[in-house]
Amino acid sequence: MRTCPYCRRGDENLCSAPVFTGWHKDGGYAQQLTVSQDFAYLIPEAFSDAEAAPLLCSGIIGYRALKRANIAAGGRLGIYGFGSSAHLTAQMAMYQGASVFVMTRSEEARALARQLGAAYVGGAYDSPPVLLDAAILFAPVGDLVPVALQALDRGGTLAIAGIHLSGIPALDYNAHLFYERQVRSVTANTRADGREFLALASEIPLRPMTTVYPFDAADVALADLASDKITGSAVLRVRP
Repeated sequence: MRTCPYCRRGDENLCSAPVFTGWHKDGGYAQQLTVSQDFAYLIPEAFSDAEAAPLLCSGIIGYRALKRANIAAGGRLGIYGFGSSAHLTAQMAMYQGASVFVMTRSEEARALARQLGAAYVGGAYDSPPVLLDAAILFAPVGDLVPVALQALDRGGTLAIAGIHLSGIPALDYNAHLFYERQVRSVTANTRADGREFLALASEIPLRPMTTVYPFDAADVALADLASDKITGSAVLRVRP
């Protein structure tokens, strides 16, 4: 534990031998779990259980993606896809002074973006009305990479937040990358990210939009997620 070179330098999100509960080991829905105190977070009292549930995945990865996007205070941030992580990231970005431009295919998600105060809301492949200082791609759609890059101003950064992405089309150097535009991936989070994020979430405070399902309807939740019927975050309530 914490012996690989990445962990030793504080980049445990890049660990060469990570172990995840619910993937490598059973127990993701256990009533009790033993963890190292170094990897446990105190949940701010401002959040109910249903509101806290999306914070420790969607929220933290959104925070990490926002850091990787490297947007300056007062900048213009594009968000492609507007699901669980994105609607929390938009709140963080606006709280930090950014103007947020949302491009997504779901009309329900577009309505939520408007409700949260986005400066512009359009379709997934639409061009924002101004060039962007940074963008985050939450949709796992490789076709959107050149679209997002072309929307960036000089020196802009595109952060790709998903753990999966479909194939990326060929990029044109002049149209997509010249003038020091860059692409960055996002991989999990560090413990420092978690502490920083939860402090910020409490300060704002973040307001997750949740749809709660009973535990025995997990299959329904997954089906609704796959068919774009969920706006915001889906939450499983383990206890009645």
